[in-house]
Amino acid sequence: MMNKATHNDLRSRRSPEYELPLSERMRTFLRLEFLYQQYNYFIEINTDWSSRAAITSLLEMMAILSRGDIRSDVHKELDRHIGILTSYHSQPTVDPQRLEVMVENLTSRRDGLRAIGTNFIQPLRDNEFLSAIKHRSTIPGGTCEFDLPEFSHWLRQSHKRRRQDFIIWLEMIKTVCDAVIELLWLIRESTAPMEKSAVNGMYQHKMPPYSHDQLVRVTLPKESYLFPEISGNQHRFTVRFLEWCDINQRAIQTHDDISFKISIC
Repeated sequence: MMNKATHNDLRSRRSPEYELPLSERMRTFLRLEFLYQQYNYFIEINTDWSSRAAITSLLEMMAILSRGDIRSDVHKELDRHIGILTSYHSQPTVDPQRLEVMVENLTSRRDGLRAIGTNFIQPLRDNEFLSAIKHRSTIPGGTCEFDLPEFSHWLRQSHKRRRQDFIIWLEMIKTVCDAVIELLWLIRESTAPMEKSAVNGMYQHKMPPYSHDQLVRVTLPKESYLFPEISGNQHRFTVRFLEWCDINQRAIQTHDDISFKISIC
């Protein structure tokens, strides 16, 4: 169990949220969102260590965007949500003006994807500076000064100069990343959370046939000493609530009945 000091520390934070993607496409979107937010955070900090972290985030985003056709996946999701929202026009309880804004926004995202074409990532792949860093990054400590003197020289430039380069690189992937952020916001907001109880620390849920749900979100009270372990797929999933003590002990499933909120989006 956790001590009082740790509980007080938890109370100062927002309610913890945990997510499980129910498809490979959603896993990719969440990873891209994570790296995109990390990149945008680090490029604003004026240290060479932050710039190194931003470069790492950029290279990982490039790796994701180079696999398969992410642009096509995002385009299909935008089409699907535009179709869903458009069908709401006949619903009397829907705000038509707000609905129209949302449809126009998604349509604009879709048009932006069409405009960048299928080779939008190619300029980043062809960048010799980034390619050298990517090649050396596979080696532990491979981006040290003696391995990459040009990289070290770039890191010594002013933050303004480095940030200009970061913005140029960002513009090449921004259209896809912003569309992913928009889709994830829409998916998360599509379902209101439900109050549920996990008996003896475990909750199981079977999805209805032909379900199109893509994301499970679990929210706990911010003072909770537990965290959920969520596993499953588009057919069923299980939530186990675990008690965490410290990094030297394995978390164990609680035997208490736990109240929590869940959204199946």
